[in-house]
Amino acid sequence: MSTQRVLAGSPRVRPGSSPLGAGLATVVALLVSVLTVLIAPPAAADSSGARALRVMSYNIHTGIGVDGRADLGRIAATIEDADVDVVALQEVDVHWSQRSAFADQAAELARLTGMEVYFAPIYDLDPAPGSDQRRRYGVAVLSRHPILSATNHEITRWSTVDPGAGPRPAPGFAEVVVSVRGKPVHVYDTHLDFRADPSVRERQVADMLAVLRQDPPGARQLLLGDFNAGPGAPELSALWEHVRDAWGERDGGFTYPADEPVKRIDYITVAGPVRVLNAAVPPVTASDHRPVIATVLLT
Repeated sequence: MSTQRVLAGSPRVRPGSSPLGAGLATVVALLVSVLTVLIAPPAAADSSGARALRVMSYNIHTGIGVDGRADLGRIAATIEDADVDVVALQEVDVHWSQRSAFADQAAELARLTGMEVYFAPIYDLDPAPGSDQRRRYGVAVLSRHPILSATNHEITRWSTVDPGAGPRPAPGFAEVVVSVRGKPVHVYDTHLDFRADPSVRERQVADMLAVLRQDPPGARQLLLGDFNAGPGAPELSALWEHVRDAWGERDGGFTYPADEPVKRIDYITVAGPVRVLNAAVPPVTASDHRPVIATVLLT
């Protein structure tokens, strides 16, 4: 399986700042960072030792907003404004096509947000003419916490690149294990089939559950992504026997389309010793989906 981890780049100098001022600012920033690491814990904790974690699921539509304009900076701003620790992204291009200027969107979002990233391609195609970069499209996980391991699992897919092949196993179900002050958390990122026929999604749910059940008993699990189905869809019923929907039984939480959402198809779900404190859907239009955000407690 193809994997990728990218660390954030070096600090950027604001336009208009002098080299001397920028240098002093960098030194001060580094000193503050060191003191912060020494003084503050990397995640909020209560008296029992439980750790709070803010997570997001976001189908970024390759950075194209409801206005039809591609702007990855708006996606990064949405992530930073939400002040989240872990983000599961769907519809991410890596040197894919002109629609995203053949950019490595996973690496660019890691640079813009200062987070680590793991990219799990669904499609991995030969380079475009005149290029030596493979064309890839899939899901990605950003994390402010250390990534301990990462795996690109196969689940059933009906390819949009080669639809004549029919449903068959293919990659693009990402698992990233992050360390939150010594507590391992299994973060899964998925993008289920979009077709009206639910049969492929039903098989995908079974495949995902088979992977989730391979984790040790009592593992902290977060399954995030675009399920392309409402919470009451029959093909998702088996999933709810293993995971809990962060949105709960409340109305609302609609995520699609972003400008006037009427569907709740994007999810944060949890399993194991994880408690949901709150969940929200911010009204942003940097993509054709709105993101879902939740604060969870790792017990």
